Amino acid sequence: MKITRKIIEIDEELCDGCGQCVPSCAEGALQIVDGKARMVAEKYCDGLGACLGECPTGALKIIEREADEFDEQAVEAYLDEREKESAAAPAAGCPSAGIQIFAPGAPENRMAPPDSDTDSALSHWPVQIRLVPPNAPFLKGADLLVLADCAAVAYPALHPELLKDRVVVMGCPKFDDAEEYVQRFTAMFKHAGIRRITNVIMEVPCCSGLPMMIKKALAASGQAIPMTEIVISTRGKVLSEH
Repeated sequence: MKITRKIIEIDEELCDGCGQCVPSCAEGALQIVDGKARMVAEKYCDGLGACLGECPTGALKIIEREADEFDEQAVEAYLDEREKESAAAPAAGCPSAGIQIFAPGAPENRMAPPDSDTDSALSHWPVQIRLVPPNAPFLKGADLLVLADCAAVAYPALHPELLKDRVVVMGCPKFDDAEEYVQRFTAMFKHAGIRRITNVIMEVPCCSGLPMMIKKALAASGQAIPMTEIVISTRGKVLSEH
C-alpha cells in the first residue's frame, strides 16, 4: 500500500559506494550494488535516517514522498532469511569452503624452495569472510586479523608482520554484503572466544566501512574485544595504527 511518508533518498552522483551507511540501517534496507548504495525495498526503510550521519559524501537525505508503507513484520522476515542464508553459505558445496588447518612451515604451506625464508604464514583455509563458518575450529581463542582485500596486495610484509600467529579473514567492504559481514562477525565474537582483533584497511574511502561493521558486530555480540586499526597507503606504507 502506497502512502505519503518520509523515506531515504540516495544521490547516485554523490555516492562513492563506501558502504558506511549499510551497517547503520538496522532494517537491512540498504545494500551496495554495482558500487553504489541502493534501497532493497521501500517497505524495509523506516525513514528515521539512522544511516544519514554515516555518509561521508552527503549522498543520503530524508524526503517525503509516496512510497510503500513501512512493514516491520516484512523486515523481521527479511532479516531472518538473510541470517539463515549467511549461516548456510559455507555448506553450499563449494570446494573452496572446505576447512583446512596448516602446520607452520609444512611443505604444503610453502610458496618457495625448502631453503627459502619466505614460508607462508597462512595457518588455515578458507579466508574469505563469507566462507568462514563462525564455528570454524581455527577461530577458537584466535588473535583475529580482519584484512581488506586490497591491503593484502599493497602491504609488502604481509606474512611476517601481519599474518604470523594470527587467524585471517578478508573481504571487500564495498562490493560484499555489509549486513552479512555484521552477522558473521557477531556470531564469531559471540561464540569463538576471540582474544583480540587487528583490522587492516586501505586509505581509500570504500575501506572505511569495514571497521564500522566490526564495531557494530562487537556491540551486537556484547563482547569487549580489544581492537587495533591499521591504515595502509596505496603505496604499501602504514599511515596510522590505533
